[in-house]
Amino acid sequence: MLLAPVLAAIAAFQRADAGPIVILIDGPSGAGKSTLADRILDAWPSTAGPTRVRPALIRLDDIYPGWNGLAAASAHLTEHVLRPFRAGLPGAWRRYDWGADAPAEWHPVDPALPLLVEGCGTLAAANAGLSDVRIWLTADDEERKQRALARDGEAFRSHWDQWQAEWQGFLVREEPGRWATIELDGTPGLRGDRGDRGNRTSVRS
Repeated sequence: MLLAPVLAAIAAFQRADAGPIVILIDGPSGAGKSTLADRILDAWPSTAGPTRVRPALIRLDDIYPGWNGLAAASAHLTEHVLRPFRAGLPGAWRRYDWGADAPAEWHPVDPALPLLVEGCGTLAAANAGLSDVRIWLTADDEERKQRALARDGEAFRSHWDQWQAEWQGFLVREEPGRWATIELDGTPGLRGDRGDRGNRTSVRS
């Protein structure tokens, strides 16, 4: 099960009482990062106290400044979110309005809450020391493309090669897989009707 090693890592961190946890999920487009993030939120381990503290969720899809914006969004995450967060300071991320093709409003990040970030570009080298659980999620290339196009439709189809070039550049520069503490293979998928059989999991100590 893809979720099991992630929840185990979160629970171990909570037992260590090391402060708000930072979880990063990276991997190629269509691998299932958004779905995994949603499942983590739904299954978030209970903590002591009268209320269940769930993490804030940031999706890099809301930050990319256009189809050539992977590197910019990754740097934005580092400078405006993770570095302040690790210093115990409020951070913020700025939404990009794709319709207006312009930056939009800022969203605050509370350093007292756990933080979950998903999207292509989270596992930059600069973020390795600013995070606790780093998940590298992959899937079969054909499966990934089908998922991505089913999700984003023709708007993504015309930019698929452009985005893949952005992604390949990020892979060469940052080697994101090397920073992962948990490696997951989302093939054949995360949806309940398909099951988790055949998924591969690797956890690094």
